[in-house]
Amino acid sequence: MFGVCYYPEHWSENQWASDAQRMVDLGLHYVRIGEFAWSRLEPERDQYAFEWMDRAIDTLGAAGLKVIIGTPTATPPKWLIDEHPEILPNHPKTGRSRGFGSRRHYDFSSEIYLEESLRITRKLAQRYGRHPSVVGWQTDNELCCHDTTLSVSPAAKRAFQGWCKQRYGSIHSLNEAWGNVFWSMEYPDFPSIECPFGAVTETSPAHQLAFRRFSSDQVVRYHSAMVAALREHAQDQFITHNFIPMHETGVDNHALAAPLDFASYDNYPLGRTDLIMAKCSAEELIPYMRTGHPDYATYYHDQTRGLLDRGFWIMEQQPGPVNWANSNPRPLPGMIRFWTLEAFAHGAECVSYFRWRQIPFAQEQMHAGLLRNDSSESEYLPEIRQVVAEVQAMGLTKEQKTHSRIAILNHAQSNWISDIERQSQFFETDTIQRDYYCALRQLGLDVDFIDEQTDFNRYALIIAPSMPMLSKALLDRIEKSSTTFVFGPRTGSKTNEFSLPHALPPGELQRVLPFRVLSTETTRPDCPEHLVWKGNQYQSLVWREFIDAGHCETIATMNGTHPAVLKYGQRIYIATLTCSRFLVDFFEDLCQSLNLATFRCPDGVRIARRGGLTFAFNYSSQTQSLEIAREGEFVLGGFEVAPQDVAVWRTASKK
Repeated sequence: MFGVCYYPEHWSENQWASDAQRMVDLGLHYVRIGEFAWSRLEPERDQYAFEWMDRAIDTLGAAGLKVIIGTPTATPPKWLIDEHPEILPNHPKTGRSRGFGSRRHYDFSSEIYLEESLRITRKLAQRYGRHPSVVGWQTDNELCCHDTTLSVSPAAKRAFQGWCKQRYGSIHSLNEAWGNVFWSMEYPDFPSIECPFGAVTETSPAHQLAFRRFSSDQVVRYHSAMVAALREHAQDQFITHNFIPMHETGVDNHALAAPLDFASYDNYPLGRTDLIMAKCSAEELIPYMRTGHPDYATYYHDQTRGLLDRGFWIMEQQPGPVNWANSNPRPLPGMIRFWTLEAFAHGAECVSYFRWRQIPFAQEQMHAGLLRNDSSESEYLPEIRQVVAEVQAMGLTKEQKTHSRIAILNHAQSNWISDIERQSQFFETDTIQRDYYCALRQLGLDVDFIDEQTDFNRYALIIAPSMPMLSKALLDRIEKSSTTFVFGPRTGSKTNEFSLPHALPPGELQRVLPFRVLSTETTRPDCPEHLVWKGNQYQSLVWREFIDAGHCETIATMNGTHPAVLKYGQRIYIATLTCSRFLVDFFEDLCQSLNLATFRCPDGVRIARRGGLTFAFNYSSQTQSLEIAREGEFVLGGFEVAPQDVAVWRTASKK
């Protein structure tokens, strides 16, 4: 299935019918509209102007297109801001109000804005909840984008004080939990509690973590109310949300996604690659500058699929150069098709392109569309014709993405902790997790992302790259599971209130890995130490834990002396950050011991499986041969995969 994002309010009404027909002729099925249109839907309070949207939906529907309506709550109109300026968020670093003139200018703690959001959402759902051409809804747009989860507005401060009272019960309990005896930080009562920003130096890490938890709860509360309002009047239409990269929301994304029918993701491979590789050398960046890095888009695809453990949508797919990264190169020819097939291979059920036509005005005028602003076809549009035909010929969407035997266990709190207490500016939880993911993908492995509620026993190997806080319930489930677990550095190093465990790290993890971390050091990335495993030397980087191995077996050392990797039964602990070469070698060896088949991918090649189909994606500039496909029946491409091309073959196995 294919779709596109369309903004009828940006174009003359006499263009709508021809646009709709061109979409159908291209092979598109779905159109998303309305997510930024509040000022056109309600120009003044209670003065609704739905007639233009009625005509737009009818025009799209008459052409055979199915419509998804985005609730317009990401862009409260000026009249609402003038009526209630208190709905604006306050920036946590400056304390200043973040004003009108762009988007996402609202505070999740504003009760007034929640009421206004529910009001406009209900109005739309009442009008279109049974419209035959409307098949679904998108809540808001890219929740938490532009660092909008945290706010220090008066409303947020009051709500945080109430949240603290509910969580801790007494101010004495709060002071004890946060360690506020340090630096005389004790609070006399709940109304005196401040937001943990604007102090002379860093504020208490426990205070900061509490505020992150509170802020996440506020976003989930807001979003859940929106979904419930839609369900009142749109019971036979799906509800989704278009997520940004998971670590950027600052929210428990599993909780955020829980009330949805499926999750969606906005996929911009070049923009993301430019941002992630901003500090890399030109030599490192150039091979991926116009293709995207082989593991970055799929890293987010697999996380999105894991939110609800089901198929997902790409609600916005990059169609050409974007406008918001540090640099915005053009995709190489073939990459729009390539990224589309890649999304389907990782479990997408629909790919929708952003946007139909490049807009000639406002903030996104440099963002490409499928059409140029003069309505001529962009050079990338023929790729969509091609991939639509290919997907249909393969029957791709009839194949279901099956579970991998390998999973990464993650939780939003892990990202919050490394943000709050860096200890090294080079220790960043999402980067560590992505490095582990990249190593697994280089071995031709499919990877699931799971939370602590998942059935662990359906996996042979579960990896927690860095998980400082482990709940008792999670540890109970790990202890009972027969699955092999690998834990990365810092796992179990903090209590639930962000203090050191009394029995030393890894705290309660000692129930399944009986060792102790005696001390920790961090060094610059250009000051590596030796990591020795199976007689080979690798690099120990940035973070090193010095360990009393206790009853654990030492299977790798730092500099030939200090334990670096420990094993106890089916549990393994890696006590340092390390290089890609070690991660690839180590996981290849571990997978072999677990009877998990691996395949060392040629340079720039990645493998993915969907049902009985196996995909090979060649990001490199060289033609690559596929030894792994010797016994397959090709349905797309062949044994030799050209640069920036894709091969797909059918196998008997569904794994």
